[in-house]
Amino acid sequence: MLYIFDLGNVIVDIDFKRVLGVWSNLSGTPLAVLAERFSMGEVFQRHERGEVSDEEFAARLCDEMGIALSFEQFAAGWQAVFVALRPEVIAIMQRLRNEGHRVVVLSNTNRLHCNYWPQHYPEVAAAADHLYLSQDLGLRKPEPAIYQRVLEAENTPAEQAVFFDDHPDNIAAARALGMTAVWVTDRDTVPAYFAA
Repeated sequence: MLYIFDLGNVIVDIDFKRVLGVWSNLSGTPLAVLAERFSMGEVFQRHERGEVSDEEFAARLCDEMGIALSFEQFAAGWQAVFVALRPEVIAIMQRLRNEGHRVVVLSNTNRLHCNYWPQHYPEVAAAADHLYLSQDLGLRKPEPAIYQRVLEAENTPAEQAVFFDDHPDNIAAARALGMTAVWVTDRDTVPAYFAA
């Protein structure tokens, strides 16, 4: 079997409120105002596909939110999204590989985050056979082509793949292609799936 794990809120806890908290402190803009203005819109999605540089992304997002931050300040906030590793999921990934299964990560991420999480959470790469990252593929979930790219690269039919993700749209897209898809709603979802 091929087991495909999303990164954020599946293997590593993330929280965008922490990002906005840092930017609020650095810019003096109320958190509620930033929460209202922050969106994962077109520039966010293009950044995840690797179509927009980190610097351009930072400038565009600051512009959208009406705040003035240096690139370093922006980056400090952007990296604050990561909370902690889920060691129980890492243990499951390692066990699956020991049993002879393929285990990969499929994440919508970006260069700026990839300067951070691989260093702080080396366990992720160590527990996976391969990392499929949106900015390397020029695609992002829930675009069907990103799933097809992974299945082709792994030489695995959709029926032999199990996908774990915290976003319902990504789950629906994977199911539409014939994959088994598990919606991760909390820390217990992945351990409970394998316990069953």
